[in-house]
Amino acid sequence: MTDVRSGPPTRAEVCAVALAESFRGDGEILANPIGTLPTIGGRLAKATFEPSLVMTDGEALLVENILPVGVDAPEKIVAGWNPYRAMFDVVWSGRRHIIMGGSQFDPFGNQNFAFIGDPEKPKAQLLGMRGAPGNTINNKTSYWIANHSTRVFVPEVDVVSGVGYNRAAALHRESARSHEIARVVTNLCVCDFDTPDHHMRLRSVHPGVTAADVIAATGFELVLPAEAPETRLPTDEELRWIREVIDPLGLGEKEVPNP
Repeated sequence: MTDVRSGPPTRAEVCAVALAESFRGDGEILANPIGTLPTIGGRLAKATFEPSLVMTDGEALLVENILPVGVDAPEKIVAGWNPYRAMFDVVWSGRRHIIMGGSQFDPFGNQNFAFIGDPEKPKAQLLGMRGAPGNTINNKTSYWIANHSTRVFVPEVDVVSGVGYNRAAALHRESARSHEIARVVTNLCVCDFDTPDHHMRLRSVHPGVTAADVIAATGFELVLPAEAPETRLPTDEELRWIREVIDPLGLGEKEVPNP
């Protein structure tokens, strides 16, 4: 069996680079990627093209060195203390780019991870609203979906947790001043909302995936380019960072197995 840690880029590594790219141009703000591959992507961005990003250790410290995922770090170069109460100052000020997940998304980026089904009698209870409303109104937001399907990408979400573009437009301008959904990265593709009405658009397809594959796995019509470009592959330097420093255990492949 081929050793994926020394072979060509895996699907998970392509996803990690796409997630890293969501932070390009952010500068000195708090990068807050939630989940395994988003964390790999965020740390990769800081290690390579976006060194000014401020990263946490996942607890209460701001750190300058690039930490591995899933193993104890030999040391932490601490840049500051970020206890829970201080985090709210960052959130409300808009100085953060968060990557969240979700159970449902609609064409305008409304997100649901509270429950599935009729609000009076849900079929499934999920995480709840959590911080999604405040995150999406106050901070730049991207999303990560490990299993792109018609159950996730639906015409209308059962309840709005994260605020999409159509709902943000209906809010008072001051309330939604920092609303921005940068990207939706999935195991199949990258989408964005760079359209006149902020309807979700197919931005690129991962190697081995076609636009037809994405269309079949999406429960609403996407805005399609004339020809969907391919998501860029990691560079040799990015592969070195992922495999030797950030994800030495290959946890990304456990989340998105190689096809």
